[in-house]
Amino acid sequence: MTLTLVVSLGFILLFLAGMVIFNWLEAKGKGYQFRRIAVFTHLNRAIGLSVENGSRLHLSLGRGNVTGQESAVAIEGLSILERIARKIGVSDRPPVVTSGDGALSILSRDTLKTTYQAIEEDAQYDPLAGRLSGVTPFSYAAGVLPLIFDEQVSTNIIAGHVGEEVGLIIDAAERSGSLTLGGTDSLQGQAVLFAAAQEPLIGEEIYAGGAYLRAGSMHIASLRVQDVFRWILVVVIIVGSLAKLMGFL
Repeated sequence: MTLTLVVSLGFILLFLAGMVIFNWLEAKGKGYQFRRIAVFTHLNRAIGLSVENGSRLHLSLGRGNVTGQESAVAIEGLSILERIARKIGVSDRPPVVTSGDGALSILSRDTLKTTYQAIEEDAQYDPLAGRLSGVTPFSYAAGVLPLIFDEQVSTNIIAGHVGEEVGLIIDAAERSGSLTLGGTDSLQGQAVLFAAAQEPLIGEEIYAGGAYLRAGSMHIASLRVQDVFRWILVVVIIVGSLAKLMGFL
């Protein structure tokens, strides 16, 4: 077993142990004080307004797949979808979700179905609410445009792997008068969202969606462990830099 593999395995085990500890602390009532992220504040407000005025929320899961490097953001997007469906289950116009990958599209439909069953709103489930809009970057964006223009969408949430093609979705949202918020793991997509979206998520903030929307205590525990590891990394970098300057390394 190589040193790199040992270090990686140790990191994973430490992270899992931290999640278990913080999940236990959360169960004991020792909650976590989140910093404010405007996107999630606006999202909760948009969910309430959607129910009141009969408009529709559109969640874009992007075109990443669930077995590649984009799997983390895809799973996070599905967690956000589950929370939205729970909060908006009583609406006359349930949310619609688009994706650019076949497996992700099937998972989005399954998420909607199981969520509506859990809240005893089976009649709200519509198989057409989970849509495969295109399997290439620009065909995916082009497939989303009719939805934005024709189905009374009031808010577009981007929570998946998208690149520069997201600019077409944002432009369509601007033209239709709907709000766009969200984030992605793609640097190109982040640049476009930062410049054009009303409320973008910056960097790893996209992975905090489940915790901020209260998808479960393990999401919150994961966020707390990330913060701990981030500070440990900062200390290691500073100590290493000082040791290098002083000639110890």
